[in-house]
Amino acid sequence: MKIFSESHKTVFVVDHCPYMAESCRQHVEFDMLVKNRTQGIIPLAPISKSLWTCSVESSMEYCRIMYDIFPFKKLLMAALAAVGPPNPRADPECCSILHGLVAAVETLCKITEYQHEARTLLMENAERVGNRGRIICITNAKSDSHVRMLEDCVQETIHEHNKLAANSDHLMQIQKCELVLIHTYPVGEDSLVSDRTKKELSPVLTSEVHSVRAGRHLATKLNILVQQHFDLASTTITNIPMKEEQHANTSANYDVELLHHKDAHVDFLKSGDNHLSGSSREGSFKETITLKWCTPRTNNIELHYCTGAYRISPVDVNSRPSSCLTNFLLNGRSVLLEQPRKSGSKVISHMLSSHGGEIFLHVLSSSRSILEDPPSISEGCGGRVTDYRITDFGEFMRENRLTPFLDPRYKIDGSLEIPLERAKDQLEKHTRYWPMIISQTTIFNMQAVVPLASVIVKESLTEEDVLNCQKTIYNLVDMERKNDPLPISTVGTRGKGPKRDEQYRIMWNELETLVRAHINNSEKHQRVLECLMACRSKPPEEEERKKRGRKREDKEDKSEKAVKDYEQEKSWQDSERLKGILERGKEELAEAEIIKDSPDSPEPPNKKPLVEMDETPPVEKSKGPVSLLSLWSNRINTANSRKHQEFAGRLNSVNNRAELYQHLKEENGMETTENGKASRQ
Repeated sequence: MKIFSESHKTVFVVDHCPYMAESCRQHVEFDMLVKNRTQGIIPLAPISKSLWTCSVESSMEYCRIMYDIFPFKKLLMAALAAVGPPNPRADPECCSILHGLVAAVETLCKITEYQHEARTLLMENAERVGNRGRIICITNAKSDSHVRMLEDCVQETIHEHNKLAANSDHLMQIQKCELVLIHTYPVGEDSLVSDRTKKELSPVLTSEVHSVRAGRHLATKLNILVQQHFDLASTTITNIPMKEEQHANTSANYDVELLHHKDAHVDFLKSGDNHLSGSSREGSFKETITLKWCTPRTNNIELHYCTGAYRISPVDVNSRPSSCLTNFLLNGRSVLLEQPRKSGSKVISHMLSSHGGEIFLHVLSSSRSILEDPPSISEGCGGRVTDYRITDFGEFMRENRLTPFLDPRYKIDGSLEIPLERAKDQLEKHTRYWPMIISQTTIFNMQAVVPLASVIVKESLTEEDVLNCQKTIYNLVDMERKNDPLPISTVGTRGKGPKRDEQYRIMWNELETLVRAHINNSEKHQRVLECLMACRSKPPEEEERKKRGRKREDKEDKSEKAVKDYEQEKSWQDSERLKGILERGKEELAEAEIIKDSPDSPEPPNKKPLVEMDETPPVEKSKGPVSLLSLWSNRINTANSRKHQEFAGRLNSVNNRAELYQHLKEENGMETTENGKASRQ
């Protein structure tokens, strides 16, 4: 069916009653020549627009934005130019908005040029061409009951004209109509009509009510509605450098808001980047994405490849920043736009450029190019993941391949089984529990669990399948009894990882999760779960054995800790003992020096050494490191050597030389002098 959306036909109905000639009470300063005014001239009074003028201007702004972005295949009624302002002296009873609503319904029933082309192409199936439209009615309602009366009028009119269109070749029945009622009133007054969200009045008609003050508030509301009706989005270009009019040598940065189709932001939505920022404008709140201005580049060949181009329309088309930006782009220049980032390198995501006198917002790919090699499977979300179950996934794909289905099959209830639905059902069963990463599973890394994991996903089990599953469970129980190790991943953990009891607890929990995911498949699946739960509930003697094992492990841990503590205490005591010995040795050496130096002191008696140890000859100085024991032994030997009676010849010697055999020289008559000395042998 060739469906035309409600946006294909949009009809504006603007109330032309005398009340619309009243002022909106939002003043506009008309006399702006304040500095050059001649003395004595009374300034001009400010002016204000009428409700009719505000409504027409807002409607035209709605049309301008729509035509800028969708110049083709969109229709708007263009009869406002031929209608003058409302007459404030006219009789209100002679003016009714109902005539305009009836004319709007008649317009929606007419066949447009594009609908006629679609019906010509479909020929015999011309009735498959859809007819939908939207009516935007701007009026000043008296109350909520008045609004309901207008809605009833539109609903009845659609019903009557659909009957006429059914018997006509030049009219089409309205399949869906959106009625947007906008109640506008002067600034400063209270609204007599309540807002209401979209409500379905009948299968053909939906209605929504907006109560808006006149002036710029009405223009803002129409700006928001055009975005909702035509799937538009807002982008604000920031930091646009622009020279000041009064000071040509200085420049300032400005912002310009642009409207375009929302598909220009689809990359932001896919990547999850939140660049939306809210802007409050005249009491309303709207979302916009902010992009920063980059240095213009004239050579478009150097730019990144483009994934989309969308027409743009400035929100404030008459402002100086918007005008300067538009003229800059229409002169053949291009501007790159980057995403605002607090840190890291800048990311250029969009570009503004003109083609054939129209300005487009180009979407530049900021991710991996489709022309490059595909990414590695190890590059997962959140960083590189290198332990994907790639081999298991290949086997999973082979088990779920689609093949031609020739022979029809029937379900238990006798209905024909659709092959595609059967394939989807099988895929759903196989993926109820299927961890993607090796470190997140235990049972799928165990060869002993393969028989159970491969058959538990079946829709129905045979007796042999149940026996195989039970044997698998018993084998796991035997492994736990033997305290066999399990393939538990220790990635990201410190130390030895979980203890053996904890490993088996993790394994049993995961196995139970797998079996419970398929418990509703058949009664035999329930038998497998019952066997598993029976094996998990250990007998009392098994629990006692586990407790004894845990106590033994705790005792071993405590004994190891006690040995370590004893070794640390012993080493500390030895160091303290050695330190005390050194201190006492220093005191003994000091006493020996004092006794030796005193000439009147008697020879000190021999004292036993403080530490009993084997006498060792003095150790010569070595260039290498000397042990503490060697240093201590040398000190003790030196102190002890000073405590025995010294040799008489050494006491009377000069420069360690004593005269020997003096009596022999006297007997031989040899002269001896005081200086005659013989070297000590």
